[in-house]
Amino acid sequence: MLEEFSHHLTYGLLGLEKGTHLADAVEFFVYDTIKILFLLTVIIFLVSIVRSYFPPEKTKRILSHKKEFIGNILAALLGIVTPFCSCSAVPLFIGFVEAGVPLGVTLSFLISSPMVNEVAVVLLWGLFGWKVALTYVGAGLLVAISGGIIIGRLRLERWVEEYVYQMHVGQGQEISRQTFRERLQYARWNTKDILKRVWLFVIIAIGIGGFIHGYVPEDFLTAYAGPQNPFAVPVAVALGVPLYSNAAGVIPIVYALMEKGMSIGTVLAFMMAVTALSLPELIILRKVLKVPLLAVFVGIMTVAITGVGYLFNAIL
Repeated sequence: MLEEFSHHLTYGLLGLEKGTHLADAVEFFVYDTIKILFLLTVIIFLVSIVRSYFPPEKTKRILSHKKEFIGNILAALLGIVTPFCSCSAVPLFIGFVEAGVPLGVTLSFLISSPMVNEVAVVLLWGLFGWKVALTYVGAGLLVAISGGIIIGRLRLERWVEEYVYQMHVGQGQEISRQTFRERLQYARWNTKDILKRVWLFVIIAIGIGGFIHGYVPEDFLTAYAGPQNPFAVPVAVALGVPLYSNAAGVIPIVYALMEKGMSIGTVLAFMMAVTALSLPELIILRKVLKVPLLAVFVGIMTVAITGVGYLFNAIL
C-alpha cells in the first residue's frame, strides 16, 4: 500500500515523468518519509517503556565497581537498552565517574548508547533485514567493548578534567515504582517529545538520501567509496565525522548509499562515525576530557571503526 501511495503521489498527483532523476528522488522521499516516521513512532514508544525501567541512577548503580572486561561488556549491552543521545554525555560522564564506575567502563557505555540501540536495530531490521541489523549490533558492541578496555588499560584518569572528580552528584533518590499505566503515559509523552526534536533532522536526512538515490551516479560513489577502492572505509569515516545525527537520522542516507553499491562494511563504518565520532559530540566531550584523552579516544575509535569496516567488507 505504501509503495502504491508513493507511486500514485509521484506520477499521478504530481505528474512527474517516470524514469527522471526528480521522479526517482521524490518517490524515494515520499516512501521513506512515511515508512521511517511510522517506524520511529512505534519504536520510540516501545523503547520509552523499556527506558522507564533504566533511569540514569539505576544505570549508575548497575555499573558501579564492576570488574574490568566484565564491566565493559555489561556497559556496552546496557547501552543498547538505554539509548541516551550524545547530548547526555557530560552529565552521564560526571555521574558515572563520581559513582565509582571505571573510566574505561564509562566510555564503553557512552560509545554503545548513541550508536547501538533499539531504534537503530529495529529500523535496520525493517529496511535491510536481520543479517544487516545483527551485523551492525555486533560491530557496534565490538567497538564499544574494545575501545573501553583499551582506554581502561591505559589508566588515563589524570586526563579527565579536575572538576569532574570534585563534584558530588550523590547517589540520587530511589526511583519510585511506577505502574504500567504510568509507564504508558511516560511513553506517550516521551514519544511526542522525541519526535518534536528529531523529525526535522530525519526529514533532512531522507531528503539527502533521496538526492543521492535520484541524482548521484553509481559510478561516482563506487569510484570513491566502492568495493574497488582500498581506501573506501577511511573515506567513509572521514565523511561521517563532520555530520551529526542519531542512528535513526542517518539510516535513510545509509539506505541510499547501499542502493548505489557501497559495501556493507564501508556503510557501517560511515554510520558509526556519524553516531559515535561526530564533531559535535567531540566538542561536548571536550567539556569533561582533556585534549590528550580526547585525542586518544578519537584515535582508538577511528582505528576500531575502520577495522570493523574492513573486516565486514572482507567477510560479507
